Amino acid sequence: MLNQAIDAGLRRWVDNIKQQADLPVRLVLWNGSQIDLGAFSKPEVTLEVKSPSALPLLVSPSLESLGEAYIQEKIDICGKLADIISTSYRMAELSARKTGPGAWRKLSDMTKRFKHTKAEDKEAIQYHYDVSNDFYKLWLDPNMVYSCAYFENGDEDLETAQNKKIDHILTKIRLQPGQTLLDIGCGWGALVIRAASKFGARCVGITLSQNQHDLAVERVRAAGLEGQIEIRLQDYRDVKGTFDRITSVGMFEHVGRNNLTAYFSRVNELLAEDGVAMNHGITSTDPDSRDSPMGGGDFIDRYVFPQGELPHISLALNALQQGGLEALDVENLRRHYARTLEIWAASYEKYSEQIREMVGEKRYRIWRVYLAGCAHAFEVDDVAIYQIVCQKAGRDAGAIPWSRRYIYDAGK
Repeated sequence: MLNQAIDAGLRRWVDNIKQQADLPVRLVLWNGSQIDLGAFSKPEVTLEVKSPSALPLLVSPSLESLGEAYIQEKIDICGKLADIISTSYRMAELSARKTGPGAWRKLSDMTKRFKHTKAEDKEAIQYHYDVSNDFYKLWLDPNMVYSCAYFENGDEDLETAQNKKIDHILTKIRLQPGQTLLDIGCGWGALVIRAASKFGARCVGITLSQNQHDLAVERVRAAGLEGQIEIRLQDYRDVKGTFDRITSVGMFEHVGRNNLTAYFSRVNELLAEDGVAMNHGITSTDPDSRDSPMGGGDFIDRYVFPQGELPHISLALNALQQGGLEALDVENLRRHYARTLEIWAASYEKYSEQIREMVGEKRYRIWRVYLAGCAHAFEVDDVAIYQIVCQKAGRDAGAIPWSRRYIYDAGK
């Protein structure tokens, strides 16, 4: 038997859940007792509660508290990963209904913690990307492209979709042979290598990750492209010169919402007068750019992406204009990132034992929750991702293409 007070509180919570929803969840308590949360549904997910101390995390759950309980091994979760994440969201939604709008944290409360100095940004980037190159190799595509792929037809494998994403970007910015390209946040070098080898560009790729820098340099050398590509360990604020084309893929999430105008101003300063730039980044779907009331942002900030901040697309476009740039083309790739993350999560599951041995149980659990949770977030419109093509503001209208046909006819 449970302690009477615990038993009574738990039963009230279970009854309340059943009145609001039919969750396909079975609780298995530390003493072997089993409780189904669904009145009619057959259990698809099993939550194994290791001790009474974990119960408060379940009775008033958020995505943060559930994730915390899982990575601290206070609970174990069994079932298909997609079902686990979907169920966690539903439990958090039920809890959020009771907390109401006050659970949202205002923009001012979020941004005051993050100064985004060069030293802080470097530390945050290295925390995330310098887990180890071998870790990322296990579940990314062979070129290690760690950003949203582009599934032109919807049936591509990941490697094909990632190459199509890079080509989609380079075609959008109308990259020509001999032009100079700056790639801000170049990762392991996939975009600059393709830009040089396929489009004939002369490229500079910058990253704050030592591991990414070292492997990217190796890959450039192996491709015989040292004469066309330079890889730098450098902050975008320290880059000098001008470039015909600028790309930034999966980087501006680290800039900070208060710094977006300065970021786009710097892109403007580095861009040639007749140049074209493209920003590819994750955005909030809340118009006020606040975090979710269910706490997913807190979990990610603490364990995965320190100091990451997501602006709404409207805030990004406003900052871009304030920075002296004009948006030419805006494309939502949310469906594409949901698919990309599904594939990453499946690969992560496939190599779970190797990953556990490589990074340990806690980090294995963190990234398992992160990848699957993000896939669900993109699927249900909790977050989005946009590609914004831009040029310097004030240019003659003749600099703007008549249509988008050039993007889609390029590969024919």
